[in-house]
Formats: sequence, C-alpha cells, structure tokens
Amino acid sequence: MLAWLDGRTPRSVQFDDVYFSAEDGLGEANHVFLAGNGLPRRFRPEFQIAELGFGTGLNMLAALACWTRSGQSGELRYVGYEAYPLNANQIRQALLPFNLLKPQAEAMVELLAGGRREFEIGPLKAEVVVGDARKTLPKWTGKADAWFLDGFSPTRNPELWESELLAEVARHTASGGTFATYTAAGDIRRSLTAAGFNVVRRSGFGRKRHMSAGQLQ
Repeated sequence: MLAWLDGRTPRSVQFDDVYFSAEDGLGEANHVFLAGNGLPRRFRPEFQIAELGFGTGLNMLAALACWTRSGQSGELRYVGYEAYPLNANQIRQALLPFNLLKPQAEAMVELLAGGRREFEIGPLKAEVVVGDARKTLPKWTGKADAWFLDGFSPTRNPELWESELLAEVARHTASGGTFATYTAAGDIRRSLTAAGFNVVRRSGFGRKRHMSAGQLQ
C-alpha cells in the first residue's frame, strides 16, 4: 500500500519509508548509485547493473539516461530484485515529476502494464525478478559490474540487508565490481566488508551526511 507525500513522492505504508528522496529523487540516483559506482566512467558494452529494490525503476532509468549521455555503444544490462512490486499506474504516478526521463519512463510503464518482466528500452536490456531476493538472487547465473543497494531503511526492512544476502551480492559481483548505497550504517558496512568489499564512507545526498560505496577486493 502506498501513501503520497505532497501528492508526488511515494511512501511505503508497510515499511514507513519513501521510495526516493522527496527533495530530488533523480539527483539522489545520480549522486548515490551512479557516481557511487564510478559511472559513467566505468561503462563499457554489455555493462551489467543489478539492484536490490527495483521500486519505481527510477535508478534504472537514471542509469539508462547516463548511458545515453555518455555516448556508449552496445547494450546496457540490468536486473532488479523486488519482493513487493508496484503496479504500472503507481509507477507512472511516481515518475511523473521526472520530465527528463519521460519517454523512457512511459515505455517502461507500458511494458510493465502488459505483464512484461523482461524488456528492452533502446540499448537497455532489463529484467525485474519478483520475489524474496534471499531466494531469487542465488539462482541468478550472472555477475554484476555495479550493484545498487536500494532497499528500504535497514531498520525498517532488515531482511534485505542480512549479512547472508550481502554475501550473495558479493558472490554475484564481477572482478573489480562495485556497489553503492545511501546507508552508512555500521553493521551494513561491516557485513559488506566481511563479504569481500573494500568499503568506504562518502558524503551523502541531501540531508544524509554519509553513504557507502565499495569495490570487490
């Protein structure tokens, strides 16, 4: 179930947390998940992004826009894991404020409305995996060059931040691959370090003082 802050920003009633920054959701995506993973500098053909918490698809669309601006050729790949998928109308409403992403957002919404979980938008080849990531991620045969860790707050959605799942993230990370997340919680950073990442704390976005990023050792 969703509530709306000022009619614009979606908030999960179940987890009592917003899907993206009420101040600037696209700015947050660019700062935390793209810059945090060294993008667009690290892009190359068939670059693979994986995300815990597909949500509204905003981070995926931000990555696609970044890919296009950088003049990359070839295919950008994305897989997102989502236990509680929003319906197409909810996603459409959530993405209305982001005019820069409008054509791609409309294309994605239409595909999702048609029941598609695997789809292409321009150079993007995407898949949304529905279900508990603790069960679905181990079945993935791929490895990500960059992870977006964007579940709800660890205090409200601890299942998506369990050390066992973060170890699974590391096992599904390519050599030299990276992660980025908005949280700088000490236990999350320690779990990611134990999983094999070299974890650093960086300046956060907006009101958040810090975030975390890292590279697989």
